[in-house]
Amino acid sequence: MEEIASAAVRGHSVVYAPRIQDLLAREEKVFRIDATTVGVSDCDLIAEIVAARPVLSTERSVYKPAAGADIHHDSATRTIRALGQDVMAGIRTPPPPARGLSGAWPYAATSYLRQWLFSSDPLPVSLLSKRGVTRSDTLSRIVDRAVTVWPGSDAEGRRTALAELISSASDTRDRRQAIAMYRRATATLCDGVAALAGNALWLMGPAREQEGARNDLTTVLWETLRLLPPAWMLFRKGGDAYTELHPEIRPEDNVALFPLLMHRHPDYWSDPMEFRPERWAGVADPEKTPAFMPFGFDGARCWAKHLIVPLAERLLTVAFDNRLVIRSPQQETHVPLRSLLSVRFEAEAGA
Repeated sequence: MEEIASAAVRGHSVVYAPRIQDLLAREEKVFRIDATTVGVSDCDLIAEIVAARPVLSTERSVYKPAAGADIHHDSATRTIRALGQDVMAGIRTPPPPARGLSGAWPYAATSYLRQWLFSSDPLPVSLLSKRGVTRSDTLSRIVDRAVTVWPGSDAEGRRTALAELISSASDTRDRRQAIAMYRRATATLCDGVAALAGNALWLMGPAREQEGARNDLTTVLWETLRLLPPAWMLFRKGGDAYTELHPEIRPEDNVALFPLLMHRHPDYWSDPMEFRPERWAGVADPEKTPAFMPFGFDGARCWAKHLIVPLAERLLTVAFDNRLVIRSPQQETHVPLRSLLSVRFEAEAGA
């Protein structure tokens, strides 16, 4: 792997996976990735592609079909509302012991968030979001079957609003869908917030230890979403809708939209490789900024976008309050094309 150092990282270095590095080295805004995929980082063309047709259910990460059926709009709305309730309730409670933030990031932060927000759920529901379970297909199937026969509303004890959707499901298929939505919603939220907070800590560099470093964490997070957006690639299936938009795109071609590249292009940004949180000072609605797509696009916008930045800011505040120290001398990203973009480092709380 080739090491890339820039002013953007304030003396740090980052090692990208080879496929990411190949993308970052490209100067053209429309390019062929392979025989059936075209990459796009042109702001205007991305807008045209997004507007060309509605997003398909299979192109959505969370609301793709589950338990053999589509996720209907009312079910999706209930899940969004329930997750919002759980996050707001969770961040009002005292955080777990800070030792949970020590270890390998972003994994330590993901586990910490799941404990903070969802540990009140009874077994086996709370196992749905455990990383050790989600990484094993066999364990996931066992837990899903156990939750399917969970006594639900007859069970005693406090539970999250997301868990309540499982217990109130009207039949087995609805319950299976609620289980899938619980798993996807908790994973998407916690993984995304952990990646964003970790990326922000890394981009801040040694300045994070200076007095006043956390004076405006909101601008830090928006600038992090520009330079290291966790959702750095958006996928659209091919078809006739795109063929007239650009000569490179054929009917059989899938299209990959790259916010990561668009956010770093000098045609759209001054000093694009500089980490400058102050560029967001006074910006009322960052998502209306041209050539900025931190949470996707209309029709496929991140359903938890209104929760991501506040929760990441709360997590960073806990990290600063407990003197979290990054121990890794070099940050690395080993990211396949469809993964969250997140730096890896070892950290220790209370150091």
